[in-house]
Amino acid sequence: MTAVETGRGLLELTRPVNAVAASVLTFIGAFVAGGAIEAPIAVTTAVAATGLAVGAGNAINDYFDREIDRVNRPDRAIPRGAVSPRGALVFSGLLFAGAVVLAITLPPLAIGIATVNLLALVAYTEVFKGLPGLGNALVAYLVGSTFLFGAAAVDAAGDIGPAVVLFVLAGIATLTREIIKDVEDIEGDRKEELNTLPIAIGERRALAIAAGLLVTAVVASPLPYLEGNFGIAYLLLVVPADAVMLVAAYESFENPTVGQSHLKYGMFLAALSFIVGRVALEVQFQPPGL
Repeated sequence: MTAVETGRGLLELTRPVNAVAASVLTFIGAFVAGGAIEAPIAVTTAVAATGLAVGAGNAINDYFDREIDRVNRPDRAIPRGAVSPRGALVFSGLLFAGAVVLAITLPPLAIGIATVNLLALVAYTEVFKGLPGLGNALVAYLVGSTFLFGAAAVDAAGDIGPAVVLFVLAGIATLTREIIKDVEDIEGDRKEELNTLPIAIGERRALAIAAGLLVTAVVASPLPYLEGNFGIAYLLLVVPADAVMLVAAYESFENPTVGQSHLKYGMFLAALSFIVGRVALEVQFQPPGL
């Protein structure tokens, strides 16, 4: 393998799209807390720490999952030989170290969240992934907690309350997607003797649980507007986002790959609604002439 191919493989290990998406969620958490402008350095640090931590978690996940990926994802960096297992492990450690160096400069609550999350990222594959539902729940927590981390990073500059609501909504939506992904990966997981939720209770029952969770999140999605945390623009975007996610859940019964992919699009649209909804609220209450 050439240096270019290895470099591309290392980048792939981080799942750059996922790392950037998680960083954006951290920014949104700070933004809805009202501290993005008041504490720009803290926000930038939290965003960078999130990106490094997620990249590290994805890399170490690929290290532990390398045998499963030979069945489910043979095109990934380790199975195809672009990166050695040892190289992936060292790379993950460097990214984790960078995330820690950045995180320790933040307020105590943010450091606490970062500590829990970093330990969870390391333990996920070896401890939680093969436990029915628990691995899914851990991933859901990690995604939702990016909102909390961003809000905690600005500390007294903002209000963490709105981020808590987003944490719950994002966590439920992510749990839905993770269950659907387990249905998609059921063949490789069986060969590795993992006891994921679809294997433990059956694919249709797992998908039914996922759909029920998503309906709960959709029903609860107007809460940020009703509580006065977001403006009306939030509803104008979150309603179509809800529709996309509900359709995706329905599609997953026939094609889990398509369903979980479309669900991701709906989640991104929902994340956008958080930003737009907060901006709309700020504009609504801004004094005339300012």
